[in-house]
Amino acid sequence: MSLTPMAYSTANWHWKNKTVTPWAKEWFERELVTIQVEGSDGAVVLVDRVVSVDGDVELGRRKSKLITIYDCKVVLHWKARTADGTEADGKLTIPEISHEITLDRISDYVYQWSLTSQSSPETTALFALAKDKLPTALETKFAAFPVDLIETHGKDIIVGSNEPSRTSSPAPPPISAPASSGVPVPAKKTAPSSQKINTSVVEVEATFHASADDLFSLLTDEKRIPTWSRAPAKSTATPDTEYELFGGGLRGKYISLRPGKEIKQTWALRSPTWPEGHEATLTTVLEQSTDSTQVTFTLDGVPTGLEDETRRNLEGY
Repeated sequence: MSLTPMAYSTANWHWKNKTVTPWAKEWFERELVTIQVEGSDGAVVLVDRVVSVDGDVELGRRKSKLITIYDCKVVLHWKARTADGTEADGKLTIPEISHEITLDRISDYVYQWSLTSQSSPETTALFALAKDKLPTALETKFAAFPVDLIETHGKDIIVGSNEPSRTSSPAPPPISAPASSGVPVPAKKTAPSSQKINTSVVEVEATFHASADDLFSLLTDEKRIPTWSRAPAKSTATPDTEYELFGGGLRGKYISLRPGKEIKQTWALRSPTWPEGHEATLTTVLEQSTDSTQVTFTLDGVPTGLEDETRRNLEGY
């Protein structure tokens, strides 16, 4: 379940639920059919229609927090075609789309595929393309679902202002806030504080059995970032351009990039625990050896008191 802090009100302390299953069904039927991806050879695969949506979706309020509760089974019809007009189609079943998978990430999505078209080398290749390309696009959409759910219906079960309170307890941890709440915490429209913030440096090292070039791409390519963040991203790997991760929960600007070597970027969280207007600087160094790459993440400017949470989140992601 998602716990999103709200402005304090004694009325908001009590339990209240709103069932939004019909809205959720319409959301899946509307949003998933917008998915269309291309292969390197000009082939296209898309979600043709949503066959069925089963399950229950609710938005709750308990102890001044919003709670998203959902577990849905979705069946899709997919189509694909080559540049010369050869077509293939089939069915895809996702048995579980839930908060626990989308946001808590307790397990991976399960995809159950079938090919309806007559088997041939061409249709088999299109079937493989669908399996390769559709999951990432679908999971990006699934990550947007709880965000839209709260934005659309949250106001209906909140008494008074829905501005997040910085004194609400418990507050979500810094970088995992998008994962635990399902929606970035809105920042107040105020000027950054001029108060001096005591900070420190957090450093995390990890070794990956992948090339430095591939890791650089995974960290900066907005089409590949959702494969590990499980959320929408905006990123163009060019100095002085802005980026967004976790659906906007983490934002900043690229300072410098050396493909396969180093990424330097500013780092600002949208979280009740992160000081308004404060930016840290993340330097990611990639050192490739014969069969692996060592990556060192150095985050300079972590507010004092958030070091352990930040280290855990860097290690987790």
